[in-house]
Amino acid sequence: MGVLARVLEEAGIATVGLSLVRRQAENIKAPRFLHCEFPLGRPLGKPKDAAFQTDVIRRAFALLDRTDVPVLEDHPQTIEDQTEQPARCTLPPRHDPDAHGAVDEALGIRPAYNRQLEEAQGRTAMGRVGGPDDVGELIQQMVVLAENGDLAEVGFDALTVRAAAQDIRAYYEEAGLALADHVPGARQIESWFYTQTKTGQVLKAVSSSLKAAGEERETWYYMLPGSQQR
Repeated sequence: MGVLARVLEEAGIATVGLSLVRRQAENIKAPRFLHCEFPLGRPLGKPKDAAFQTDVIRRAFALLDRTDVPVLEDHPQTIEDQTEQPARCTLPPRHDPDAHGAVDEALGIRPAYNRQLEEAQGRTAMGRVGGPDDVGELIQQMVVLAENGDLAEVGFDALTVRAAAQDIRAYYEEAGLALADHVPGARQIESWFYTQTKTGQVLKAVSSSLKAAGEERETWYYMLPGSQQR
C-alpha cells in the first residue's frame, strides 16, 4: 500500500490510508495514515454505526491537505475485541433427530443465513469449496475427519480442508448476524461459533484429529483462528 501511495503521489494524486497495525504503518511510511486501534477486519470500527464510520472516514480525508508527510495520526477512540464474550445467538431446535447434530444445526440456521444474505445484497464470504447448499455435506465430511483424521477418506487435501472450514465458518458467522439479538462486538460471533455450536466443536475436533494423525502443522493449526487455539 505504501508503494502504491507513493506512485500516486508522484503523479500528483494525494492519498490517505487506514492503519490497524501501528508498527506496520510506521515502517511503511506512507504519506498519510489514520491509525485506528480497532480489531483486525473492522477498519471503520463499529458495524451498523453509520455516524462512527462516517467520523473515521472524515478524519482520514482531513489528512489529505497535509503536506508535512509522512503523517501518522491516531483516531481518538480505541476499540477492543471481545473474544471472551460470545454473541447471544439463539439456535433453532433440532429438526432431524436422525442427522448428526452439527449437520442438523447447520441446516436449521439456513433461513437466518438467507436473511443475512439478502441484507448484504448477495455478498457472502462462502465459495472457496462450496456454497450454502453444500454446507451439510461439508460438515458431514468434517464429522468423519474428527473421528479419524484421514483426509483421503473424505477426498480432501491440506488446502481443501482449510478452505472447507473457512466456508463453514463464514456460513455460521453470517447466519449468526441474523440470529443475534444485538450488534455483536469484534470476534463475538467467532467465539459464539466455536464455543456455542455443535459445528464449531466439530471443527475443533478436526484440528486435534489432524494433529494426532501426523498432518503438517499448517494443516491442523490453520483450521482455527488464533484466538481459538487454546
